[in-house]
Amino acid sequence: MSIIVYSKPACVQCTATTRALDRQGMEYDVIDVSSDPVAFELVQSLGYRQVPVVIAGEQHWAGFRPDMISALA
Repeated sequence: MSIIVYSKPACVQCTATTRALDRQGMEYDVIDVSSDPVAFELVQSLGYRQVPVVIAGEQHWAGFRPDMISALA
């Protein structure tokens, strides 16, 4: 399953999310929505107004969600 974290610089919840994914030993890609307008549009089209937005397979969520990250493992 591919995991993508849509993030922006100096985002505390984004850092917490990637650290939690690291602790679970999961591989993921990080895309900076502040420098990628296509990614920004995608996040908005999903109805999100904050980062991080995590897309993991068919699931997606916004914010730091350790419960969702644990469920992926």
